[in-house]
Amino acid sequence: MSTRQVQAAKRNVKKAQQAARKKRTIANLPASTRRDLGRQAAKSRQRGGKAGHNLEDRNRQQLYELAKERNIAGRSKMGKWELIDALRASH
Repeated sequence: MSTRQVQAAKRNVKKAQQAARKKRTIANLPASTRRDLGRQAAKSRQRGGKAGHNLEDRNRQQLYELAKERNIAGRSKMGKWELIDALRASH
């Protein structure tokens, strides 16, 4: 690799790191959403990471697995709340 290529690669890495730091996606969410995410995480920690009885207490991966068992179409493109709606409709 030439010196110019090495310099260009370093610049690209620095730019990518800056972009990732600047983005801080969770920090950019509304305060109410961040608060709700924190509450959800706290509930999950209390349960020791096990799935709760309520669908709202489960994470997206757990809901996805449940949707897979029930053979719900389009589940891979659904978010947590869409999965909950689909699971409730499938009863």
